[in-house]
Amino acid sequence: MKRKITLKHIARELDVSISTVSKALKNSEEISRETKEKIQAFAKLYNYKPNNIAISLKNKRTKNIGVIIPDIVHHFFTTVFRGIEKYANDKGYNVIVCVSDESFDKEVINMEMLANGSIDGFIMALSAETQLKNDYNHLKQVTDQGIPLVLFDRVTDEVNCDKVIIDDQAAAYMAVSKMIADGRKRIALVTTEDYLNVSSKREEGYRKALEEHNLPIREELILRLPYQYEDEKLSEVFFATQEVDAVLCVNEIFAVRTIRFLEDNDLRVPSDVSVIGFTDGILSRLSNPTLSSVAQHGEEMGTIAAKMLIDKVESDIEEGEEEYRTEVVEATLIERESTRSS
Repeated sequence: MKRKITLKHIARELDVSISTVSKALKNSEEISRETKEKIQAFAKLYNYKPNNIAISLKNKRTKNIGVIIPDIVHHFFTTVFRGIEKYANDKGYNVIVCVSDESFDKEVINMEMLANGSIDGFIMALSAETQLKNDYNHLKQVTDQGIPLVLFDRVTDEVNCDKVIIDDQAAAYMAVSKMIADGRKRIALVTTEDYLNVSSKREEGYRKALEEHNLPIREELILRLPYQYEDEKLSEVFFATQEVDAVLCVNEIFAVRTIRFLEDNDLRVPSDVSVIGFTDGILSRLSNPTLSSVAQHGEEMGTIAAKMLIDKVESDIEEGEEEYRTEVVEATLIERESTRSS
């Protein structure tokens, strides 16, 4: 009897990436003819069924929802999960959560595992590697087979599905405008690589606020850090060499570290430099000084995502009539000690 295989098995046996296997099975022009034929022949030999994701679950209600989050370090994702779980449990659904750990391969493997008859639909935020690769075939396989999918926070226009986001550009614009209103003029941005869509949008808001308030955009005041930020040398050099009077950070971990780097350079927060981060999690409330934050309202986002998914699971929409929508949660600025000059 031929064993049941997955994308991961094929990739390992043929010494190629999961992304290459996925594209070859979709007959993508990005893959060479020789590689496609080799992968497709192997898949046929072992009777590969498209990642178990291709099994439509529409008529096999499990009362389980699959949730895939990029990490458990950032408080935001845990608050979203809390909102998902509470709403789902109230509706009689169980929630199975997996962590992609910012890995494309883990994201694909998690989806294969959960879609193997285990869940009725997915709620997820894209991993950093998925956005870096710009490869969404595994998501398209889900939606092509009628399995409901809701993306939150980290989303893509490449996949037709429901989405829940904040207006990241507007949120960053609001934060920078507040700093400018407080008299700050040399405002730095601490961000990630711009292939992460939320960071890219927040940078757009930062730039827009400076432009509209007639302040120059100084590229040297934009610090880009790897999404898996471990080496602190970049930040140490940046804050030792750049003159700033305010800093916007795209997450609260960057913001709390920024406060430490500023203090290491004998700069006082907020009298010398004000700091605002995103998330409004536990670190924001417990840091010293406490951190002013853009609240993303993760629990509300999770509740909305769960409602959108369960409504789809329980709907009787005929194929071809599907409509998708994007819900925008309004971000708010929570002011604490890191921007108060009193």
